[in-house]
Amino acid sequence: MNFKNRRWLGAIALLTLILLSLFAAPATDLRQGSTYSRSPDGYGAWFAYMQAQGKPIQRWQKSVDRLFEADEPPVPSATEVSTKASLSSAPPSPITLIQIDNGNIWSTAANPGWIEQGNVLVLLGTKAPVSKAPFRSSLSSPSGSVKIETSQRYTPSGQRASEPPGQDSSQIQPILRDDYGAVVWEEAIGKGRIIHSSTPFLAANAYQDEPGNFKFLAKLVIDSGHPIWVDEYIHGYRDPDPIAPGKSPSLLGYLAQTPLLIVGVQALVLLLTLIWGQNRRLGAPKKLAEPPEDNSTAYIQALAGVLQKANSSDFVAGTIAKAEQIQFQRSLGLGTALLDSQTVSAAWHQQTGQPAAQLQEILDLPQGDRRSTDSELLTWLKNIQTAHQQLER
Repeated sequence: MNFKNRRWLGAIALLTLILLSLFAAPATDLRQGSTYSRSPDGYGAWFAYMQAQGKPIQRWQKSVDRLFEADEPPVPSATEVSTKASLSSAPPSPITLIQIDNGNIWSTAANPGWIEQGNVLVLLGTKAPVSKAPFRSSLSSPSGSVKIETSQRYTPSGQRASEPPGQDSSQIQPILRDDYGAVVWEEAIGKGRIIHSSTPFLAANAYQDEPGNFKFLAKLVIDSGHPIWVDEYIHGYRDPDPIAPGKSPSLLGYLAQTPLLIVGVQALVLLLTLIWGQNRRLGAPKKLAEPPEDNSTAYIQALAGVLQKANSSDFVAGTIAKAEQIQFQRSLGLGTALLDSQTVSAAWHQQTGQPAAQLQEILDLPQGDRRSTDSELLTWLKNIQTAHQQLER
């Protein structure tokens, strides 16, 4: 397999992993509107409010198909009764079911026959046309002022919002409205109703300081007198299905319900890629280039080692001092012929404004039998560097 084929193979494997991650990854906004959520867009506070009022409200954590597709839900027998209501069979009709939009398209449409039996479906987050209404407004209701943050309003076709519904929309009645249209309205179907709200945040946690919002939604779902259920299945909460008698869960079945399945598929794709590519890296092997040998550096290091063993630090310092003085002379325009240190210091003083004695101490090494210590030599080299910087300013 040549390099070009392996490159295409790697690109295909990478694209496969990306597609698996995009289509198999779980949604990140399912908890919006959930009664388990404490975030501003959740309904945990309203659910607790209903429980504190002693209202018959429960969470439904199974597919709503079990509700909508059952014309007459069976009543559970004594052996099927569970202590958790969400684990039981479909509750007997009629009920009031609340579905709170989490930003996704409604996954299941209600069966009209289920509504006609007398059930009530409350949809919080029904899309409506955007009107000229202000985004934030307070609407009056029998439960008090209700704060609304949306410009979406429902208006029957061909009818102004300020007029009552006409004959074409006799079964659709506004519940909460203003001059721009209805924010909450109901649609009668047989013995039942569908209640719509153009905002999914009618009684969200963000409105805990707005008592009218909580009371309005509570009255909306209590008026029917049915048991109240909140659909948590659309928010990602699932009750485990009861295991059939004589059937035990399998490992593959468990993995299929967890993200481990995605990881396993990705690992399998990588393994097949390595086998197909004969476990070779993409491309021919390359030899590491040896760094070129710097003869000058090697010579300097060898000479430095010899001078260090000979204790010739004064010789090295004197050589460096002469070289630095010539460098200062070039920078000051004094040529390359070695001058006395006083002349160079005076010229340095005129151009930098620094004391001439500062450069004089650098160029005139101390004479005598005492050898300079390592710390003194380091300080001397640092002073040379400072003098060059002052000259370049």
